[in-house]
Amino acid sequence: MPRDGSFRLTPGKKILYLTKDFALIRQQLEGTLTLHMRDLSVADLLDDINTDAMTPAWTCFDWRPSDIAENAYAGLMWNGQKLFPQGALKQGGFEVIVSGYRKGVGSSRETAVQAEKWSGIRLAVAASFAPIHARNNINQGVLMAGHHVLPRIEAGESIPLGELTADVDPLTQKIIFAGGLFPFTSALKSGEVKLDRPSTTRRPMTMVEKILAEKVVGRASGDAVYLKPGDDVCVRVDGGYSHEFTTAQVHAFLEEEHGPDYTIPASEKFAVFEDHLIYADGVAKMAPFSPKIEILRQMQRTFQHKTGVRDYSAKDGVSPGICHTIAREQLLEPGDFIQSTDSHTCMGGSVGALAYGVGTTEYAALLHAGFTFVVVPESIRFELRSELRPGTTAKDVMLHILATHARAQETLDRVMEFGGPGLASLSPDERATLCNMATECAAKSGICEVDHQTVDWIVARRPGADAAALKKKALSPDPGAEYAGGIHVIDLSAIRPMVATPGDASRGVPSDPTNGALIAELGDVPIDIAYGGSCTAGKEVDMDLYAEVCKEAVEAGRKVKDGLDFYIQFGSRDVERYAREQGYVAIFEQAGVRLIPPGCGACIGCGPGVSASSTQVSISAINRNYEGRSGPGQLYLASPSSVAASAFEGKIVAYHKGMFRR
Repeated sequence: MPRDGSFRLTPGKKILYLTKDFALIRQQLEGTLTLHMRDLSVADLLDDINTDAMTPAWTCFDWRPSDIAENAYAGLMWNGQKLFPQGALKQGGFEVIVSGYRKGVGSSRETAVQAEKWSGIRLAVAASFAPIHARNNINQGVLMAGHHVLPRIEAGESIPLGELTADVDPLTQKIIFAGGLFPFTSALKSGEVKLDRPSTTRRPMTMVEKILAEKVVGRASGDAVYLKPGDDVCVRVDGGYSHEFTTAQVHAFLEEEHGPDYTIPASEKFAVFEDHLIYADGVAKMAPFSPKIEILRQMQRTFQHKTGVRDYSAKDGVSPGICHTIAREQLLEPGDFIQSTDSHTCMGGSVGALAYGVGTTEYAALLHAGFTFVVVPESIRFELRSELRPGTTAKDVMLHILATHARAQETLDRVMEFGGPGLASLSPDERATLCNMATECAAKSGICEVDHQTVDWIVARRPGADAAALKKKALSPDPGAEYAGGIHVIDLSAIRPMVATPGDASRGVPSDPTNGALIAELGDVPIDIAYGGSCTAGKEVDMDLYAEVCKEAVEAGRKVKDGLDFYIQFGSRDVERYAREQGYVAIFEQAGVRLIPPGCGACIGCGPGVSASSTQVSISAINRNYEGRSGPGQLYLASPSSVAASAFEGKIVAYHKGMFRR
């Protein structure tokens, strides 16, 4: 419903402060403590609350928002127990929820916002918000604000909506005043609101600005359109995808908004994937949810049959692969604008596409309309120089960026543009690692400049692909383009093997990919599990890296350390085929590696490779080490090379050639 123009705390309703002291949160939930902002500083509030903590994977098996809300914040643990008992947020009478910096980092799952909204939350207050999470709040009609409004709200004052939206663009203001994306879309169709054509004059543009300018709805052929950060535009979407974790809501929302006979205008470059939950039945914690997971699969099949989108369903219980991996192999092209219901959609930037994740509401809306609404983001550029030293990889580059630029919030809500002479030294698969982990930087997306390697990589995987046409679609940044986040030179030869260490949320230190440390300075860390896989590290080049280490170890008479499990999971069937053709599978088996068929799994706690107890320690090549995401144990992020080497040593080590020779 359209808003009345202001926000005021309903009499009898409360504000929940998410503090770093979990005891204070529990007391507020129990109704024995009332906090005020005057009693706190921003430093006392919990930072980097990730969407896995707000709605862990298992809560999303309930696709109805009202059911999801029953388990809001089920991922926050305190003394081995859930900090939020079931129904606690819904029953607590809260309308405002307050946290620190970077609220909603991690997955694009809109369920995190739904859990708050259907628990009665009308306003989320934070020092900053992760971009996808912020957009999901806007689309769902949940207001956002900074901490400065709290004293007035606590005093019962009414805050004008215009004041709460003063810092956002006109388009977002209109969506907020309408009460969310679906009401806004309806108002747009009826003519109640209108969109303004961008008025930016000729200027040098970044890659993201040039791609969006090409997609502006109503742009005539040959018509020059220029954009700058902050411009709000209606743009055409070239393609996208959802998976069995998200498609059910997309289907349900489309039926609710447009009736059971809804249609979508185009389906050629849209798809559904059965990849995220394909092996969940094999995890003890997830097995009880099998009936709910099957409902999600059935709803996805219904959606696919109805819309005719590309079908990447499992065959004989085996997934064709991870959606991001296959989309990059088979669907995406330079210059494309792609939106999908998963935060790692940004991996598509490795082929010169602008790609990023959105919530289910936004995806349902763009599917039906064929276009979406975008506020042109700022960019930050990384100029790569020199080459990586042996034993270091693109994963180490990203762990370095996470620990420095992302931790300092320089990447927040910006597109990370990668270029420079050093980019040519990285294979297309390694570039995919850079773009994939842009979302861990709380960035809008990541994108690489396109060269002949990019085009050759695509052509080699797609029969009939036209190299000349692909080159023509590729867009490069203009000389003199403006980068609000700056231009940062990274000397690849200076990168060293790194890990991201586990934190301790109960002491206000979140388990987060930005917790970077050099392996050489880490000390002795014994491990129980080594895992290589996920969209980040299940590509062909990753198989090369695992195999290099395993081959050397086998030749030295070594096997995976006794009592330790080393898993390698293929990102797609094509990657598995590649590994077999290269002879890697035989090497892996000789080394004692446990191989897993293509698909997602341990990365979201839904497959082999998850920890089973809090005492277990894992080293993993996945992208996130949020508490509980891959089991209850401690999880260190590292490169494929470091993961493989550690599996043979039984502790976290960096790989260097000849290390197994004695």
